[in-house]
Amino acid sequence: QVKELVLDNCRSDDGKIVGLSSDFENLEFLSMINTNLLSVSNLPKLNKLRKLELSDNRISGGLEVLAERTPNLTHLNLSGNKIKDINTLEPLKKLPNLHSLDLFNCEVTMLINYRESVFTLLPQLTYLDGFDADEQEAPDSDPEADGDGLEDEYENGEEDLDEEVIDDEEDEDDDLEGEEEEDGVDDEEEDEEEDGEEDEEDEADDDLPQQGEKRKRNPEDDVEEDAEEEEEDEDD
Repeated sequence: QVKELVLDNCRSDDGKIVGLSSDFENLEFLSMINTNLLSVSNLPKLNKLRKLELSDNRISGGLEVLAERTPNLTHLNLSGNKIKDINTLEPLKKLPNLHSLDLFNCEVTMLINYRESVFTLLPQLTYLDGFDADEQEAPDSDPEADGDGLEDEYENGEEDLDEEVIDDEEDEDDDLEGEEEEDGVDDEEEDEEEDGEEDEEDEADDDLPQQGEKRKRNPEDDVEEDAEEEEEDEDD
């Protein structure tokens, strides 16, 4: 039931991968990068294989085996191998579903009119070395692989943080204004209370004689004093 198998950097035995057999009949993806492969002649029958990674090996030909063993191949990566001539790629014409081929760092890429020649030889191809015949880059199936997705999240995160900071500052300003208003009310009440106390003290002071003023005599007091003096004279 294995659908993906990665054997990158495993060492082949005399240019062969030991243990890779037709028992992996459900394989859809097989990667054998840098395994010192000399050819694909020992590749088992893998009818469901769609993508085959063979970069950084020593393959120089024998590609007709791919049409026989992997008839439904859509992606083939032969970057960094010993392919020198356009004619070496001719067997790939028998792979009708092949629409992406990579030959980076192969000597064949140094030939004049290399791209035009390959697209002419393999008309079913859509992308060669990551670009189509009009030099348009192949779409990336995983946008986050180049970090674009992460940058957008980071920017959005920064914007969200900025909005939160602004909201917090506004809330703090509102709290400060509320406190100032409350302080103002308290101050006014305290001033009114102090004014009331001062008024009461002033009224109390008005009832007492001021310093330097004599207490007024009551006429009735004078009459009583005269009567007392007359009684004393009669007694004498």
